[in-house]
Amino acid sequence: LKIDSANLEPSLYTVKAILILDNDGERLFAKYYDETYPSVKEQKVLEKNIFNKTHRTDSEIALLDGMTVVYKSNIDLYFYVIGSSHENELMLVAVLNCLFDSLSQMLRKNVEKRALLDNMEGLFLAIDEIVDGGVILESDPQQVVQRVALRVRALDLWFQLF
Repeated sequence: LKIDSANLEPSLYTVKAILILDNDGERLFAKYYDETYPSVKEQKVLEKNIFNKTHRTDSEIALLDGMTVVYKSNIDLYFYVIGSSHENELMLVAVLNCLFDSLSQMLRKNVEKRALLDNMEGLFLAIDEIVDGGVILESDPQQVVQRVALRVRALDLWFQLF
């Protein structure tokens, strides 16, 4: 049995993808951080497989196609953070919890599809604060919410000027 040691090296590139699907398994948000699934068609197949494997279970972790998937559902949303099979699940769960808790604060605890769709700008900003290029930047929801609020205010000021 030969193990490829390159795959076991620690890496900053922890997150392969972040997904948010609705309760029909349809994509509301997806951000892929590497070329494992380069085409939209391949991404949609992965998303369907992940949803089919997870939407009826109460566990919070799944292994699929050599990847570790941590997830959480709330009302009509399914949140997924995906890493490689050798990734530390606790790191992925920290990203998942930070994303969910940040959105919960930003949406005043109303984390459901309609509220999320009405606040996609905040979602994009929050995810950019949490993960950049697959590298985890922040796991404290308070920090994320503060930075998003600052960026939203800065954007509002910019639009008022022009």
